[in-house]
Amino acid sequence: MDVTTDPSAPWLIAGLGNPGPEYAMNRHNVGFMVADLLAERVGGKFKRAGKAQAQVVEGRIGPPGPLNRRVILAKPMSYMNLSGGPLNALRDFYKVPVGNIVAVHDELDIDYGVLRLKLGGGDNGHNGLKSMTKVMGSDYHRVRFGIGRPPGRMQVADFVLKDFSSAERKELDYFVDRAADAVECLVIEGLERAQSTYNS
Repeated sequence: MDVTTDPSAPWLIAGLGNPGPEYAMNRHNVGFMVADLLAERVGGKFKRAGKAQAQVVEGRIGPPGPLNRRVILAKPMSYMNLSGGPLNALRDFYKVPVGNIVAVHDELDIDYGVLRLKLGGGDNGHNGLKSMTKVMGSDYHRVRFGIGRPPGRMQVADFVLKDFSSAERKELDYFVDRAADAVECLVIEGLERAQSTYNS
């Protein structure tokens, strides 16, 4: 299903993460990092979204003309495992079809920096996706940003809530930039084109 056939419907691009400076550079917050970069690109600053427990930026992505898309960039401020409530409120407020929602999130089962784009599917144990699926079903897009598996016997929860390592940080800006490109390609040109370009 390629949802870009309805150019008038807005897109809701949700970067998943945890609010607060102590979480800012965690692996679990890479969705926030991508959302922040997209906000820079559209020339907006995140601000509180009315009664919704989220910060948003409204803007447009794409060249002038029929490929130009209205987007709402969102960062839920509810903590990861409650992301669905604020995003569902934004979906209702902006009248966004579920197929025009994109969740940008960390993914343990993919090597660091590798991207995978898909529509629908399970949550693979990711609490942010679990919360979203519970309130809006699973038929939304995902931009999965690989963070790899924890080393040795480190617990998953500890791993995702740790900052990227110094070695990882050397390439982090490049990978975040590429993920933002992938989101833009998905919104403007559709899932198949974005997958063929960015799924590695």
